[in-house]
Amino acid sequence: MTQPPTPPPAAQINLRGAVDLSGLAKPGQPPAGGAPGTPAGAPGSVVVDVTEATFGDVVQQSTTVPVVVDLWSPRAEAYRQLSADLERLAEEYAGRFLLARVDVDANPQIGQAFQVQAIPAVVAVIKGQPVPLFQGAYPADQMRQVLDELLRVAAENGVTGRVEVAEPAPDDDAPPEERPLPPLHQEAYDAIERDDLEGAADAYRRALAANPADADATAGLAQVELMRRTSGVDPAQARADAAADSRDVEAALLAADLDVVGGHVDDAFARLIETVRITAGDERERVRLRLVELFEVVGTGDDRVASARRALANALF
Repeated sequence: MTQPPTPPPAAQINLRGAVDLSGLAKPGQPPAGGAPGTPAGAPGSVVVDVTEATFGDVVQQSTTVPVVVDLWSPRAEAYRQLSADLERLAEEYAGRFLLARVDVDANPQIGQAFQVQAIPAVVAVIKGQPVPLFQGAYPADQMRQVLDELLRVAAENGVTGRVEVAEPAPDDDAPPEERPLPPLHQEAYDAIERDDLEGAADAYRRALAANPADADATAGLAQVELMRRTSGVDPAQARADAAADSRDVEAALLAADLDVVGGHVDDAFARLIETVRITAGDERERVRLRLVELFEVVGTGDDRVASARRALANALF
């Protein structure tokens, strides 16, 4: 079995340059063949596809960041593993060098400029000067040795920049990360989970005692109280009682609660606003307070709440 070539010693990795890349170091040339790849040096990319039209950008970038050039051809089966290992190492080195991939069949001038004798081949470019690295199949652990030596030589020549690695784009489909609840809110939630409505109400009351402006605690307490009032109630009987006597405040309040629980929000509001119209004194105030509480349950930003508030004001005045 043919042994892979030995990694070039430090003395052989230098910037003397056996070939001249100046003919290709002209950004903006029209492509000679093949579809243009990812623009060289695109922000956030440590691996780019390069054509004759964009190779000049790579040469220019080599003045600040070491560039490793993977010269491959679909005719050479060995390129697959070699290219995969190089891409993995480029990601591992996190921008310490730019990996530029070149299909030499589509971009023959680049292969000719490097005077490669076999494909796949890997060379580097530092300050515009080519640095031969290795050809053919090559073990990943030896690639790492070569890259480390290349980075050392680049640093000695003042090329110590990095490819700007972009942050991953946010996943719009991912669910938003939930923030932890305040301790008393968590206590109330846990109490609801174990069907301890009295414990949940107590936790929300303590939260409001600590911060009367806690809107979440206000809404939470209103929801828990609604659950307590409607627990175990027969909806049909409650609505029948309210229909039997329109002045029965207790029946109207319970029927409205059940309407909200059942999703009939407009019916609940209309029922209590009409009860406000036909009552007075303490009974009217009791109905008004229940309406305000149900506003919290439904959500004060809900359009139905805004409409009901206006109707309540008309009923009161």
